[in-house]
Formats: sequence, structure tokens, C-alpha cells
Amino acid sequence: MKWFPKLVVLALSLSGLSVQAAELRVLAHSSFTVDKPLLVAFEKQTGAKVSIIKAGDAGEMVNKLILTKSAPIADVVFGIDNSLIGKAEQAGALAPLPADLARGGKVSLPGAAAIDYGYVTLNYDKAWFAKNKLPLPKSLNDLTLPAYKNLLVVENPATSSPGLAFLAATIHALGEDKAFALWGKLRDNGLKVSKGWTEAYYTDFSKNGGGRPIVVSYATSPAAEVFYSKEKLTDAPTGNLLLPGTVFRQVEGAALVKGSKEPKLAQQFIAFLRSDAVQKAIPTQMWMYPAMDNIALDPVFKHAEQPTAHDTPDSATLAAKQRSWVSRWTRVVLKSGN
Repeated sequence: MKWFPKLVVLALSLSGLSVQAAELRVLAHSSFTVDKPLLVAFEKQTGAKVSIIKAGDAGEMVNKLILTKSAPIADVVFGIDNSLIGKAEQAGALAPLPADLARGGKVSLPGAAAIDYGYVTLNYDKAWFAKNKLPLPKSLNDLTLPAYKNLLVVENPATSSPGLAFLAATIHALGEDKAFALWGKLRDNGLKVSKGWTEAYYTDFSKNGGGRPIVVSYATSPAAEVFYSKEKLTDAPTGNLLLPGTVFRQVEGAALVKGSKEPKLAQQFIAFLRSDAVQKAIPTQMWMYPAMDNIALDPVFKHAEQPTAHDTPDSATLAAKQRSWVSRWTRVVLKSGN
């Protein structure tokens, strides 16, 4: 009977292996947030452990996704948007998404399931402009005038999705040559470039102690300022400058990573992100609009002026032109070239 304990040990070992939770690796940008109780409920329902891998701004995240495609570090990616998905697809980093998983909703994102959307635009610090008695600019060209010297901070389109979105909006509105001529004038007028949105908004923007009263951010940012204010504000301390050529409609989505270890779980997670419970939480957590229909917004969104028009190139144009646009922008703005 000496063999019996060995069989028992073996059986117990196999049993332990069979119930070990699978791990779902989610690559996301730094602003990704899901209510912990909802995430726990998903883990209980699927028996999986969810590991969130945050990789900075969306631009940095996609670069990391591409650089690791030969040995994927994630099974699903969230926060890939219409300015970046073409780059990821061309690099072969994404797997096809079942059509039924992306069907429905207010917006769509070819190659991924749309989760939310918002508008990249200019925000301004109301108190700064009131104190300095400077009228608000009425056009992009105004920002090249001496009165607005050293007032604007933007994000680098090579590393930041809002930065890329803003660049694309200027090109869509003006055409390439006129847009880059404008960028050259902005550079000469003291334009500041930050790595990503967090640095631009929380370090350089005058509302948060920086020296720049105009920043590339989101149309929902004024509502977020009211929501998080300790003073129980009734009016937003910041506003939107919805000037022609400054508004880009950003659609964020979730996509399957090619070479995923858990493709079925990844699909379940995407469905989870499109569920009513998660969609209801998105507006006051990630300050985007829910992609799915019939989701009520928090009353604070009355401070989020939703643009009536935008300058957003289609995904195919963004995919085809992104690299050359960013390269030319780098020469014009960072290297003072043509």
C-alpha cells in the first residue's frame, strides 16, 4: 500500500492545477479606471484573475504593444483610439474581433469595440484670463499673435493620443501645408510641448500651478473640475475653446491582442466593458461619453459643452498619414525645420 499516498498526492496536485485561476492581462493607458466591485464581479463570474498593465499615455501604450508583439504582454488592450488603431493594425499587433462583439452603440471603431468617446480640444483657465484682462482667442491664428505668446501647451503627438488628435484636427481643417505653417508660427510664439496629457494638464496648465493658461485637453475637463472640487463649485473654473481646427472626436476602444494566451477571456472582458454597469461608470471616472445607447449622464455634465462640429480625419487617413505627419511635426516644432 506504499503507492497509495503517492496517488493521493498526485490527485491533489492535479486537482489544484485544474482550479488555478486563469490570468487575463489588460494593457491600458494610465487613465483607465473600473470600479473595483465591478472588476471583482467579473473575476468571480469568469473565475479569472484580471491584471491591469498601465503603460502611460495611449500613444506610449500602443508603442509598447507593438514593441512586444513577438512576445505579447497582454491579452486585450483598452484605450486604443481612432488616431492609433491603424498604427497597431499595420504592425500586426491586433487579432480580428468577432463582428457581434463590436455591434451597436453611438460610435464605432473599425478593428475594435468602441467603449467610449470624447472630444479633444483646447481648455482655458478662466481666472487667468480675467486677471490679465486678455480676450479669448477667436481662431487658431490668434494664438500666433504676440498677445498670446507663451500661453499654449500641447502634448507631443509622437507619445500622446490627445497630442496626435489635436495635430490631426489642425491638418483636417487647414490642409497639410497651411497647418504646418501654423505650427511653425506657434513654435515661434513660445509653444510648449509636454510628453503627455498628465504633464500638460497637471504641471504646465496655470489652473494647476503651471504657467500656461491654454492647454490641449478634453471638452469634458471643465465638468471634471467641478466634480472633484473641494469647494463645491457651481461653475467650472475652466472653459472650452471650441475653435475651428481644434476639435477632434476621439473614439476609444478595446481590441484583442494577437497571440493572446486567453482569447476567450479577452472577448468576455470586452463585453464586460460594454455592459450597462461599466458604461454608467465611465463618464465620471474616465470623463468620456459612453459608447452604448441609453446611458444616463451625471448632472455635472452640464459643465461639459459638447461640440456641435469637429475636424476628425477618418481612420484610414490617420493610419496612412500618421507617421509622416508626426515626422513633419517633429521637424517643424522640435527641430525648427520644414
